[in-house]
Amino acid sequence: MDYQLAIENAPESIPGGTGILLLHPSTGETDRIDTDFLKTDTDRFLVISTRTTAREVKQKLDHYDVDESSAEILDTLSIERGYSRRSTDNVHYVSSPDDLEGILEITRRFLESTDGKRRISLDSITEMAYYADEARVRDLIREMLDLLDEHDAVALFHLSKGVHDETHVEKFMGLFDAIVDLDRDGEVASDFEGI
Repeated sequence: MDYQLAIENAPESIPGGTGILLLHPSTGETDRIDTDFLKTDTDRFLVISTRTTAREVKQKLDHYDVDESSAEILDTLSIERGYSRRSTDNVHYVSSPDDLEGILEITRRFLESTDGKRRISLDSITEMAYYADEARVRDLIREMLDLLDEHDAVALFHLSKGVHDETHVEKFMGLFDAIVDLDRDGEVASDFEGI
């Protein structure tokens, strides 16, 4: 199954099973790319947020006119910050951004319990690596990429290139067949040679 893409300087579509790495400067404006990715040619989507709370994710979706009825959100911050939260059908919580097993389990459940065209946004790898060991985070991403392949879904993984040293950025890049690079001026370059 192919998925349409609404990312400038990228192919018009990508095959199911594709994970895209979105490289951006720490000050980069990623919301536009992220929300265009989520709302194009999609039946259901999961936002894994390690940077903002579920409430902030909902505000972003609303601001960019993304249909929230198609959304599930995984909030990894609220519990750690001491906010009392209970999971609902569409909002899930894990204890912190380094609960990698919990993140993987909710991702698996989302893919197993939904049909049609499914997209995932993980915002961001950088925050996960801040809380957890980078090697563990790379292992998690490998498992998530396997799930995408198994369930014919696609995902966009955010990585702030200014925060990690070059070696670690290259190790993360090596996991992906498709890369979108957003620069400080908002210009987008991409490499989809691997798909």
